[in-house]
Amino acid sequence: MRTNFILAVIVFSSLTLFAADKITPLNVKEGLWEMTVTHSMTGMPPMPAIPPDALAKMTPEQRSRMEAMMKGGASTDVRKECITKEKIEKQSAFNDDRKECTRTVLTSTSSKLEMKIHCEHGQHGSTDGTLLIEAVGSDTVKGKMQAVTNGSGRTMNMDFTFSSKYLGPACGDVK
Repeated sequence: MRTNFILAVIVFSSLTLFAADKITPLNVKEGLWEMTVTHSMTGMPPMPAIPPDALAKMTPEQRSRMEAMMKGGASTDVRKECITKEKIEKQSAFNDDRKECTRTVLTSTSSKLEMKIHCEHGQHGSTDGTLLIEAVGSDTVKGKMQAVTNGSGRTMNMDFTFSSKYLGPACGDVK
């Protein structure tokens, strides 16, 4: 459970864009993108230890990253994502849209999206953060997010920076 929560927060936090009224889509190309996300955490997440069955399902690389994150050190993840016209129009490019989160857009232009985010995690507390995404060009995106998760008398601070570069129009097997 803890692993799923932390991985969901990372994916959610890395590059979240979502549908909302009167949002101007970022001016980015459709196709395959590579995203590099550097994240660090301090404090402990408001939940019990990682269940043994969840640990057993992790690859050695995932375990190593999880251990580094739990120690509070910075770690970097690289992943690929297919950005489609529909994702761009719905402001869901670079995102793992999470239903338990609400977003308040502060700024929305073709080159900048800034918002506040609030997520409820049931018995595991809540997360509040700010996200800034900038389309440096139609083939380069960068940004940052700071978030705090509180619950069960614990607090975890998370800082993310990311960059994303366009690789080409064909996505292959990447969704």
